[in-house]
Amino acid sequence: MDFHDTPDEAEFRKEVRTFLEQELPERFRGFGVYGEGGRDMRSRFEEMKEWRDRLAQKGWIAPAWPEEYGGAGMTTMQQFIMNEEFAEARAPQVGGMGTSMVGPTLIIHGNEEQKKEHLGRIISGEVQWCQGFSEPQSGSDLASLQTKAVRDGDDYVINGQKIWTSGAQFAHWMFMLARTGPDAPKHKGISYFLVDMKSPGVTVRPLVNMGGNAMFNEVFFDNVRVPATNLVGEENRGWYIGTTTLDFERSSIGSAVGQRKQVERLIEFATEHRGEGPSTLDRLPTIRYELADRLVETHVAKMLSYRVITMQAKGLVPNYEASMTKLYASELGQRIASTGMHVTGLYGQLLADSEYAPSRGRYGATYIQTVASTIAGGTSEVQRGIIATRGLGLPKD
Repeated sequence: MDFHDTPDEAEFRKEVRTFLEQELPERFRGFGVYGEGGRDMRSRFEEMKEWRDRLAQKGWIAPAWPEEYGGAGMTTMQQFIMNEEFAEARAPQVGGMGTSMVGPTLIIHGNEEQKKEHLGRIISGEVQWCQGFSEPQSGSDLASLQTKAVRDGDDYVINGQKIWTSGAQFAHWMFMLARTGPDAPKHKGISYFLVDMKSPGVTVRPLVNMGGNAMFNEVFFDNVRVPATNLVGEENRGWYIGTTTLDFERSSIGSAVGQRKQVERLIEFATEHRGEGPSTLDRLPTIRYELADRLVETHVAKMLSYRVITMQAKGLVPNYEASMTKLYASELGQRIASTGMHVTGLYGQLLADSEYAPSRGRYGATYIQTVASTIAGGTSEVQRGIIATRGLGLPKD
């Protein structure tokens, strides 16, 4: 790819930078996705309304959506530039799964009534969404899911359980997969539904992780009636719609810049605290090499992201290429977190509630959070399988 912006792209990049310098509220500067100590920005939904309104005025909530649906009709490269500059400024993006996953899926597969009902409310921030895919016995092998949806007149009746549902305690709606063809091959008997989380029979139970946060939830469905109009696409064809949603999730290009900034902060910390503690540059010289490795690896991650965006700009759909990016970024995140603990030593284990925690507990919280990064969004093993079969042409057995 050409690593230089075209004149139009350079002008747009300048516009984004100027906007961030002038419009980003001071209290959000430096937060990115997570705040100090790992505070989840989704819990600050109301607090971020001012920032959301500023983005909405420019159509930047969902910049690549068509203008008729509230987007800015940006090109793929414009959206990439915007995401890159937001990451460089560590500015919070808004919209969540509504703009990044279910919205694009509805634009492709939804009917006009579904688009009119949901897309505008996603843009306005009126609703938040969560994803109902994984189940207790159906994670990596998602097609084995057992939550059932049975047609009953004008409704479907849903029974079953979902797990690891991010943000379900805040969500107004869920996009989910359920089995409608129990006798069909497992990939061909699944349908894609939109479910109002206030429907009778929906129960959300937060799961507190080892960091003390409830980012994930269990969701139970007990005879939940969902209007048939909330079926997306054809009955029993939901698996293929669901893979569209997953492609949007795995095509993220924002993490590489954030990871580079994490390493740069670690380098600053090690330099500022030189001569202190057992793991500093003076007393453990190998830390220098470890930090250098991590910084080089963040640039490799950026190149993988560039490969994905180059394909998208050419109208191609990244497949195993997106899996490579996701696999590398999630495992790199764990290596960066481990290096952070080496740099900070025993104090790095302290979280934000301790006055002795370095950087308000950022390093300890990050170490805990990244444990799940090689599981969420498709395990590393699943990604390697995709790379092997679709990228290298190896047999599945």
